[in-house]
Amino acid sequence: MTRFWQKIRTGQWLTAERLQGYSIILLVLCAIAIVVWVAASDGLIDRRGQPIGTDFSNVYAAGALAWQGLAPDAYDPGLQHAAEQAIFGGRPVPFYGWHYPPFFFAIAMAAAAFPYAWGLLLWLVTSLAGYLVTVCAIVRRPGTWLPALAFPAVFINIGHGQNAFFTATLIGGALVLLDRRPWVSGILIGLLIYKPQFGVLIPIALLAGGRWTTFAAAALTASALAVASFAISGVEIWHAFAVSTTFTRTVILEQGATGWHKIQSLFSAVRMWGGGIHLAYAAQAMLAAALAISIAWLWRSRASYDLKAAALCTASLLVTPYVLDYDLVVLGIAIAFLARHGLAHGFISYELSLLALAWIMPLLTRTIAGASGLPLGLIVMMMLYVVILRRAAMEAGVIFRSDAFAKA
Repeated sequence: MTRFWQKIRTGQWLTAERLQGYSIILLVLCAIAIVVWVAASDGLIDRRGQPIGTDFSNVYAAGALAWQGLAPDAYDPGLQHAAEQAIFGGRPVPFYGWHYPPFFFAIAMAAAAFPYAWGLLLWLVTSLAGYLVTVCAIVRRPGTWLPALAFPAVFINIGHGQNAFFTATLIGGALVLLDRRPWVSGILIGLLIYKPQFGVLIPIALLAGGRWTTFAAAALTASALAVASFAISGVEIWHAFAVSTTFTRTVILEQGATGWHKIQSLFSAVRMWGGGIHLAYAAQAMLAAALAISIAWLWRSRASYDLKAAALCTASLLVTPYVLDYDLVVLGIAIAFLARHGLAHGFISYELSLLALAWIMPLLTRTIAGASGLPLGLIVMMMLYVVILRRAAMEAGVIFRSDAFAKA
């Protein structure tokens, strides 16, 4: 047992060969599962009566409504559901809500310009390519694409036809380009306003780090998107969006219609454990305040940029009360930055094993939370964030630098 914990502490068990082997095994198993899932489906409807690409159906339906000049209808649950059913010949598929700001209709219309299956394929392939390019640009080591592709959150996102690849590409790309192309970095951050809950802490990091050019570019991009959508679509669509936020907040978030075991936030954990709405909001607010303060300190400190980037990605997932397991694709960006830092400077005790746990965690967290009420995703992300802050504090000279560093 002592030898076992020694290997966990040092991370010696996770060699490059084992990482490659584990990735190949998981990649093959998930690929087989996807092929079987599609082959067993009845056309575009799977064996559970859900559309192939589940959540993508709301994007496609919203795009179809926009092509018909009925974009505001996408924010009405009844009309949106009818549009989703129409895609599949009126079959009684489940409802998938459209919760995005009006300027995201441009992407939805592009997807809906093709037949459903081709639109889904284009949606996933292009966004997945962006995510893989971003991770490879961070780590810059041969074979990086393999564990990045085998990251379980990738397959969860594919199964749901979701947009987490876009989110990870925007955040990761902005962080990769922050020093070399600050204006481009700001534009990518501004585009993230399509899913604003993941951008809450980014302005704090930019201001604390004195990244004025990037901050200005992000603000101008977000403003330009809002103005353009007003000019093209008018006030009506924004009014429909504003009204729809009540449904999103009360039914989707507070009542947990999505399923508490799928949501990876502290808010969801409190609700899953029987806590009231006010207690859940209070707990989430305290966590958000702690994250904001720590991010501001970290981005003003002398710590490595890789640690700052990894912390911001992780904190961006922790700060929002509504983060699904497919959104954990963004955690892949945090793992990539922390891995790059460790490969250059060595890994401290338990760090490499924790990175491995964070990598496999998306595969387990929904099942474990559903069976036991243990929010594994939340726990692992908080552990990872604490480890990042500890390393940053060592580099900044705030705490004693341990002699446990050893290059992998």
